[in-house]
Amino acid sequence: MTSGERDRKDAERARLRAARRGAEPVPMVAEVLLATAAFGVPAGGAVCAYLAVRGEPGSVGMLESLRGAGFRVLLPVVAGGGPLEWAEHTGALRAGPFGLREPDGPLLGVDAVAGAALVLVPALAVDRAGVRLGQGGGYYDRTLPLARGPVVAVVRDEEFVESLPAEAHDVRMSAVLTPGRGVVRLPL
Repeated sequence: MTSGERDRKDAERARLRAARRGAEPVPMVAEVLLATAAFGVPAGGAVCAYLAVRGEPGSVGMLESLRGAGFRVLLPVVAGGGPLEWAEHTGALRAGPFGLREPDGPLLGVDAVAGAALVLVPALAVDRAGVRLGQGGGYYDRTLPLARGPVVAVVRDEEFVESLPAEAHDVRMSAVLTPGRGVVRLPL
């Protein structure tokens, strides 16, 4: 990636973070159930999700709607600098690194993402080719190559953009999920 592309990525991150500050929460309760139906997630199937922070679309209600519909909800746990660990969300959360909350249960290992029927991923933006712009820590970059099921970026409508700079290690999203558009399969 050239320094110009890296600068563009940094500028996009700054712009998107600023736009999220003070924005109304987007619970994504019904939308995630739409995504499970769109991808045929079987009853009792595992869905990797996340607990929204810093203006990300999503909510505890989103997680509870998945659990209430009979899905097994796995949440990420940051443990070191490698791929994300996963633990089942059963309702109890504890404080984790970086101001995050994580499940209180036992770790299932980094390979748990490979067994998920659907992987819902937070993002600052995603483009029409499936390129995802994350927070920049690289945790999902190290984790998503292990996923075997569809990988869906969850963003606000205005965060689904025409194009983003891409790097060779970027895992392309199978779809994007927004509150206004629902599931949009990628690439377009």
